[in-house]
Amino acid sequence: MSSVSFSVRPSVVAVRFALLGLCVISVAASAQQQENTQAADVLPAINVTSEVAPTRFTAQKATSSTKSDKPLFETPQSVSVLTRELLDTRQVTTLNEALQTSAGVSAGGLGRRGWDDFTIRGQDASNTMYLDGIRISQANWVAQEIFGAEQIEIFKGPASISFGQTQPGGIVNIISKRPRAEAFNQVGFTFGSYGYRQGTFDFGRPLNSENGKAAFRVTGMASDSDDQTDYVWFKNRYIAPSISLDFGSRTDFTILAAINQRQYLRQQGTPYLASSLVNNGISVPRSFFTSDPSVGAYDAEQKSIGYALTHRFDSGWTLQQNLRYTEMTMTGALANVTGAVVTNGTTVTNGNIARNVLKQDFWEHGIGVDTNIEKKFDLGQTKHSVMLGIDANEDHLYRDTKRCVINPTTATQLNIYRPQYNRAVTGCAYQTAAAGIIDTTISYVAFYARDQIQLSDKWSLNLALRHDRAELKTITPLNNTTRDQKNNATTGSIGAMYQATSNVAPYVSYATSFLPQAGATIAGALINPEKGEQSEIGVKFQSDDKRLNAALAYYDLTRRNVSQADAVNTGYQVEIGEQRTKGYEAEFNADLNNGWNLLGTLSILDGKVTKDVNSSYVGQNLSNVPRRSASILANYRFSGAMQGWGAGAGLRHESRKSALGINYTVPGYTVADANISYQGQGYRIQLNVKNLFDKEYYAGVFNANVVPLGDPRTIMLKTVFDF
Repeated sequence: MSSVSFSVRPSVVAVRFALLGLCVISVAASAQQQENTQAADVLPAINVTSEVAPTRFTAQKATSSTKSDKPLFETPQSVSVLTRELLDTRQVTTLNEALQTSAGVSAGGLGRRGWDDFTIRGQDASNTMYLDGIRISQANWVAQEIFGAEQIEIFKGPASISFGQTQPGGIVNIISKRPRAEAFNQVGFTFGSYGYRQGTFDFGRPLNSENGKAAFRVTGMASDSDDQTDYVWFKNRYIAPSISLDFGSRTDFTILAAINQRQYLRQQGTPYLASSLVNNGISVPRSFFTSDPSVGAYDAEQKSIGYALTHRFDSGWTLQQNLRYTEMTMTGALANVTGAVVTNGTTVTNGNIARNVLKQDFWEHGIGVDTNIEKKFDLGQTKHSVMLGIDANEDHLYRDTKRCVINPTTATQLNIYRPQYNRAVTGCAYQTAAAGIIDTTISYVAFYARDQIQLSDKWSLNLALRHDRAELKTITPLNNTTRDQKNNATTGSIGAMYQATSNVAPYVSYATSFLPQAGATIAGALINPEKGEQSEIGVKFQSDDKRLNAALAYYDLTRRNVSQADAVNTGYQVEIGEQRTKGYEAEFNADLNNGWNLLGTLSILDGKVTKDVNSSYVGQNLSNVPRRSASILANYRFSGAMQGWGAGAGLRHESRKSALGINYTVPGYTVADANISYQGQGYRIQLNVKNLFDKEYYAGVFNANVVPLGDPRTIMLKTVFDF
């Protein structure tokens, strides 16, 4: 960590959050005493189960993201759900990879750099990720481990009541695996290309309790792998214990904890001037490493503990509360490519690449609690589901960033023909006082209300309103500057749906969003909060047996007060203007009785800059956003003489991408995937081949000096044992 130290202690607000949670638990526990005096047949026993129970590729609900038990078919907004079986069928190992089959989402555009990078509906969304309904951190510093996910929910457009302070494109909410009512044991082993090896375990047991609700579960994973790029490697470790306690049939209470550790030597991409995008006769293989092993690896850890509580009162009200405390540390360094030594236009005459070293040291802790009460009742001829809630969060992020040199100084330049690695790194110093150490605390309290109204058998209306009171405090110790910014905002959403038949339901919706932004301009002005709004019209389809679901939507989204790092004054921000995305999305999934599982997505998106301080950018396409993307996956389970066998294939496509201020465009690509599996008695063997034909492509645009690489062909063989 940095030489600048400070004491680690929960804030007053954090302590209050924790006490609030303990008080609610006490209320639930005391309610158990009252309940024991009632007849045993008043309420049926509620078994401990996972929060979500996906049926193959199709999920009927996204309760955590919508804060509603309404089926997705009856929800007037776009929500995609990636079930556990879908993730396992594709053998995905990263969140980026998981999101590749969701309409309107472009993931992994910055390559295999060790972090989660994705856009939703043309807008960056990787900095507003959620775990079990609570925001993970201020920004995306640690890639999330998805082996511990029961399902992944993608909420598209301004989240408004559900999540409040988010980017307007949408959010990703990861739902953790929970204890089950039955005992189970599972271990798995995976081996793959580039030295990939992984071991997993997942086991649980019910515990003796009066209502049969107590149980525990422990999920764990360890993986090591190399990479197509020389010297690059990844080591991941993950463990997540959870326990459900029996506070009576009216109360569900689960404690969730996780430790996510990641170590990796960061992969940046390939030098632009030595890539196939430049016709200068100079190119490097995809195994070429632009950084230096001596710079050191990244070492990151994310720890969290919290709980999920539901209590059903006699009056018909239901109380729900989610609380989580999270700590994160990350340290690492990278030799950045800053340009090429050129003497004639874009020709690299001597093969030298200019570099500098970026050294990062981050520490973060935060606590969040979301509490709401809900009641369903009839009012005249209408049915209502009313929810009132309080959402509070405090997050403290400490960032220490230095620039270093590689000795001797001539070695700062890396020759692509005769690379010499393992140089000493010295002379680390803060580039500017404003960019060296930044200590940011974001805290907010929000009040929200929602009413889901069933007007008739055909018509339904969703109304939501949220008021946020946020405070953002930024300290830069090197220049002894403190900035304190307070913002209040009211956001909301409205959606109407008409169930034309039991199979077809058109809808319209409108929603707004609000997100405070840290930083200031070189003139000292604080950056205004980002705001967004979206109009959407769509239609949802569902078969009678609910095995086939589809949705079609058109949206118009505007993002205002967009800011970015000041390219001239390091450590400062600049408000650049406004962006707008419009587009169509289509998505279907099916789990058919004849053994077929099908998934398909299509997105056509027009993302433009509508206002910018640089007038030449107005009207240009948004950075790293493909105009078209699509995917299709078909999986078949054999019967008869081939009972137990399964096979599948799929295609993924993205059109070309560009970036503002960058003078190159990466071409579009289409890759194929395939799998074959066998389900035996108590075991499963599965072989996946990703990028079947080893298509060489670029993942996206990073900057003017480096191009991120797409994933090569990867073969993975997995064996899972259940006992």
